[in-house]
Amino acid sequence: MVGGGANPQPGEISLAHNGLLFLDELPEFNRGVLEVLRQPLEDRHISISRAKYSLDYPASFMLVASMNPCPCGYYNHPTRTCVCNPGQVQRYLNRISGPLLDRIDIQIEIVPVPFEKMAEENRAENSASIRGRVIEARKIQAQRFAAHPGIYCNAQMEAGLLHQYARPDEQGLDLLRAAMTRLNLSARAYDRILKVARTIADLDHSEHIRSTHLAEAISYRNLDREGWAG
Repeated sequence: MVGGGANPQPGEISLAHNGLLFLDELPEFNRGVLEVLRQPLEDRHISISRAKYSLDYPASFMLVASMNPCPCGYYNHPTRTCVCNPGQVQRYLNRISGPLLDRIDIQIEIVPVPFEKMAEENRAENSASIRGRVIEARKIQAQRFAAHPGIYCNAQMEAGLLHQYARPDEQGLDLLRAAMTRLNLSARAYDRILKVARTIADLDHSEHIRSTHLAEAISYRNLDREGWAG
């Protein structure tokens, strides 16, 4: 994952630079390996230090991960009963640390789709139109950060740019304050919510972040919800 070796080679983290790194069954990875992801997710590069050398590899990638909610896979299932006890569920989820979860902008719980929904003739928005909306939002972000070298999208914003481009109105601040208190969110989660809300506003062609954009961004942090793990 990290890279290195006697003859230094980049690992999967660096090979995914400017691309996507997909980790299936996230809790099954060694916890030490997962913790290595924290630095590159934050700094967009990874430093490798060995006895004879020290290297710095680029690592600006999009992390996508999937996992079951518990060892048997049926926790919170609408029709099937989970056979795990609460301790097993908690230990399974604890394989992923809070600091790593904080660095994942969007956390969505996917529920099974019933046959009736799959058999519906009404089709959802097609991929071509979604792609068009994403391209438009990216153009908005490119124009926004044209005067900021090295910044190309909302995900790369730091505190100063967040204050400049992603500050919500008073109603939005009240909503965010309530969510921070109720979910006991960290300062890092606060920043991530603002970045996602800014992107939602861009997709909505809105110059300002409205409370609806913030509410949607907050709803995408499923693993921060109290009681998610029983």
